[in-house]
Amino acid sequence: MSANENAYLVLHGWQNHRPKDHWQHWLADRLTRLGHHVTYPQLPDPDDPDLEVWLGELARHLDGLPGGGERVVLAHSASAVLWLHAVARGTKGLDVDRVLLVAPPSGSVLLRYPEVAAFAPPPLDGLTLPGPTRLVASDDDPYCPEGVQAVFGDPLGITAEIVPGAAHLDLDAGYGSWPAVLEWCLDPSGRFTARPRA
Repeated sequence: MSANENAYLVLHGWQNHRPKDHWQHWLADRLTRLGHHVTYPQLPDPDDPDLEVWLGELARHLDGLPGGGERVVLAHSASAVLWLHAVARGTKGLDVDRVLLVAPPSGSVLLRYPEVAAFAPPPLDGLTLPGPTRLVASDDDPYCPEGVQAVFGDPLGITAEIVPGAAHLDLDAGYGSWPAVLEWCLDPSGRFTARPRA
């Protein structure tokens, strides 16, 4: 891997079987075409995930990321809180160059569903993130009704970037393609406040 190639780990959420029209699939395809190394795994049992199994998979995939360029993690929904569990536990290998957490669900929502209740976020106050982290969510995400800034941004000391009217930033919300996330992958100064073109 040459120095101008980055390594990306793209992590999906609950009930996500990596549909080809989802923005994560779209992103993985475009980054691969640009010559970057992309790992976009199907995590085990996405309809009834096991937190411990997913933490093990996260550690395994992080360990498999090649060096040379930047090492970047993009996590959506349940995988965004998976990342926070890994940080809280001091999982090895989290020292990547940058992280994007997209639409993390709140504990109040996760606890309603036995399949993902264990994913409810760990205590976040005082949690030190291992590297530069961006937090992106909508102002009307049904999976975080309390608001992402209050639930995640404030305790983590991050200012969330809010995409208006984008619900859970998933395929149902129109996020089959998402040019802003590709721009951020290629240039970390990119912003996320605009909705994708129809």
